[in-house]
Amino acid sequence: MMVSLLLCTPLLFALFCALAPSNRWIGRLSLLGLGLVLIQVLDLSYGVIQNGPLDAGMWYIDDISVIFLLLMAVISFLVGIYALSYIGHELHEGVLTPRDSRFYHVFIQLFLFTMLLVLVVDSLGLMWIAIESTTLASAFLVGFYKKEESLEAAWKYIMICSVGIALALMGVTLMYASSLDVFGDSSRALDWSVLKGVAATLDPTLLKLSFIFIIAGYGTKAGLAPMHTWLPDAHSQAPSPVSAMMSALLLNCAMYGIIRFHVITEAAVPGFSSSLLLGFGLVSVAVAALFISITTDLKRMLAYSSIEHMGIVAIALGIGGTWGTVGAVIHIAAHSLTKSMLFLSAGDIVQKYGTRDIASITGVLKSIPWSGRFFTAGCLGIVGLPPFPIFLGEAIIVYAALQSGDFLVAALFLVLLLMVFVAFTYRFVPMLGGDSGLEPSPSPLSRLLPMGILLIMGLALGLVLPGPVLEFLQDVAAQIGGVL
Repeated sequence: MMVSLLLCTPLLFALFCALAPSNRWIGRLSLLGLGLVLIQVLDLSYGVIQNGPLDAGMWYIDDISVIFLLLMAVISFLVGIYALSYIGHELHEGVLTPRDSRFYHVFIQLFLFTMLLVLVVDSLGLMWIAIESTTLASAFLVGFYKKEESLEAAWKYIMICSVGIALALMGVTLMYASSLDVFGDSSRALDWSVLKGVAATLDPTLLKLSFIFIIAGYGTKAGLAPMHTWLPDAHSQAPSPVSAMMSALLLNCAMYGIIRFHVITEAAVPGFSSSLLLGFGLVSVAVAALFISITTDLKRMLAYSSIEHMGIVAIALGIGGTWGTVGAVIHIAAHSLTKSMLFLSAGDIVQKYGTRDIASITGVLKSIPWSGRFFTAGCLGIVGLPPFPIFLGEAIIVYAALQSGDFLVAALFLVLLLMVFVAFTYRFVPMLGGDSGLEPSPSPLSRLLPMGILLIMGLALGLVLPGPVLEFLQDVAAQIGGVL
């Protein structure tokens, strides 16, 4: 009942936003819906942490789901606060019409619904439908500005991710085929809660084929190289609040799907899915390092950074063990908090300067002091400097690689991180200093507050890891496949 109510909330508020008679209330209605989702997710998560997995027919929420749900609810709400001012500014400047504003808030609610659905269904088949639905809902937001570049990015996003989701469907079908000898044609033959318990009895050959299609299919949606080509276009063309949600939340949904299949495959065929994840992860970080060093578009640079960090998560999962998996979970949370703050502060920069061209942006700290500070903190955090949480995640991943004897992986990982650090620093440092010639202007509190909360949450994760939190992370690692 609680899960059904959670899913109905964004659908109802999408309807409310569509039918609201006055445009002035639509943003507040949308934010109210996001706030109710946050309250419900906190309640559900507390129940799962205290009482164990919630298994209620077609719904299934465990500790793995809780991590992703909490990130989704918190970041969606904070982005919603920011969007009130961001969309209001676009309306004031004549970039958007009241109808555009209504459209935005309706589809934000639908987008949130599809992502929540990914995280609460038990059936891997229903999860496939939900992940495909995230593409359909977010494509309208990618093409939101209706310019030639944004419409091209939306179509590219739809076409490439549709090919990916078709490959993933083959993976789901092969997973079902691998369980036929165990379940026959039972309706629960694709339920993750059931499959994880009988993984060792599934057909290993079909499981291998299944995971190959899954990592190619869901890896496309997660932005893993070489299937990443849609991501820089889509993230750069979407409104900045949408870019924040896509990078911090949408990519997580695809990685969540990969994790669910990885758990089953690794239990039946140890080392197979880990090797694939390791390979795709290293390639993704290498590709991101190359393109970060040559891109001239601010939001594309941040998009390539997302490819890098999805690659790092894949590397951590590939290394495996308790610490590799703990590192992956911490990195997922750290990236979500840091990247959403970066895209929000970048939204302020783009609106202030009227361009995404990095070479045309200077004096950010002087022109928009507080947003500039948050952008600086985000950049320092995203390249993995202490005390930011990405440093903690990367340090744990390196430790896990050394502990497991993967010395070559650890060395390659460190070299690639250094390349990204140099490339990213080379790009963002010149933006901060100097004089832009623009009149300094303060950012509204409704923009600074979400960025400040995200920064505080990130620093708390990087500096403070209490015993109960670490125990919870180890429990999550055990569910994903880590062993002490």
